[in-house]
Amino acid sequence: MGQLVKMRDCISRYETDVYYYVPEFIRLKQRQWEQAKARWEAEHDAGMSVQTGTEETWDFLLNEPSWWERLVKRWRRDTALEEEEEAPAAIAMVNRAATVEELKRQFLDELFQLQLKWASSTMMYVSPLDDELYRDETLKYFLQRFPDTYLCFYQPVVMAGKAQVELETVILTPTAAWCIAFVEGSPDNIVIVSADRFWTERAGMKEVKRVNPVVSLRRTGQVVSDIFQKHQIDWPIHLVLLNRYGYIDHSNLFPFVHYIDKRNYEQWFSRLRRSALPLRHQQLKAAEALLGHCASFYSPRLDGNIYNEEWQQ
Repeated sequence: MGQLVKMRDCISRYETDVYYYVPEFIRLKQRQWEQAKARWEAEHDAGMSVQTGTEETWDFLLNEPSWWERLVKRWRRDTALEEEEEAPAAIAMVNRAATVEELKRQFLDELFQLQLKWASSTMMYVSPLDDELYRDETLKYFLQRFPDTYLCFYQPVVMAGKAQVELETVILTPTAAWCIAFVEGSPDNIVIVSADRFWTERAGMKEVKRVNPVVSLRRTGQVVSDIFQKHQIDWPIHLVLLNRYGYIDHSNLFPFVHYIDKRNYEQWFSRLRRSALPLRHQQLKAAEALLGHCASFYSPRLDGNIYNEEWQQ
C-alpha cells in the first residue's frame, strides 16, 4: 500500500520527520495485519474453516462498512498511553469478516482512512479535509495498488517563488520519480494528442474537448527537477499520461512523455507493482526536499491535548 506523504496543501505528519514515519508506517501496517489475521483465524478455528495458503495480495477496491473508529485504537497499542481494554472491541469487529479476502478488504479500507488522517494533521495542527477525498477512487488507486515503499504526493501545492502551484501527482519509488496525469473518460475512449491548448476525446459518436494535460505535466516535472537540483539529488524523473481503460492517439508527439493506455497498461503497472526494492536513502532525501517546498495550510488543534488524538501511536 503506497504511503500518502503529502495531499494537496494539507499539513502532514511526514513533514515533521519523513525518515521516521515512512519506515514506521510499514512496520505498523505489517504488525497490525498479522495481529488482525491471527485473531480472526483463532476465532474462526473454533467453528469455521479457515482459508489457508492464500497469497497475500492487496489489490482490492473497497466497499465494506467502516470500522475505523475501533481499528485506530489498536494502533495506539505501541505506546504506554494506550488502554488495553480497547483491543477486544476492535477484535470483535475484525471477526465479522467471513473470509480472509473480506478481512483484507476491511483492513485496507481502514488503512486508507487512517492515511487521510496522517496526511491532514499532526499532533498539534490540523488542515481542513474535503469529504470527497474519502471517496476519491484516483487517490485509492495510488495508495492501494502499489508497494509500501512508494511515496505519494497527491496533487501537491508547491511554493514556486511567491506563487502557489498545484502539481500533478508525484510518486517517489526506490528508483525514480513518476509524475502522473490521468486522461481518462468513458471506457474505450480515444484521446487525440495535439500541440493545441485543447485535445479531442472521442467516445462512440461523441466528441468532447479537454485541456491539454502536457502543460501541467511538464510544469510538474520541471518543478520537481528544480527542487532536486537545488538539493543536489540525482533521481530520474518520468512523465506519464495514463488512460487505463481507453486509448491515447499520440503519434509520437511529446516524446518526453510516457503514454500508458489500455494497450500497454498491464505491462507498465506490473513492472512497478512487482518491485521488491527496499526504501533508499536518496528516495527519502528526495521526499524531504519536496516536502520542504510544499505549501501547508492549517490551524491549531481545538482540543489542545495531543494525547486525546484517536490515532495517536
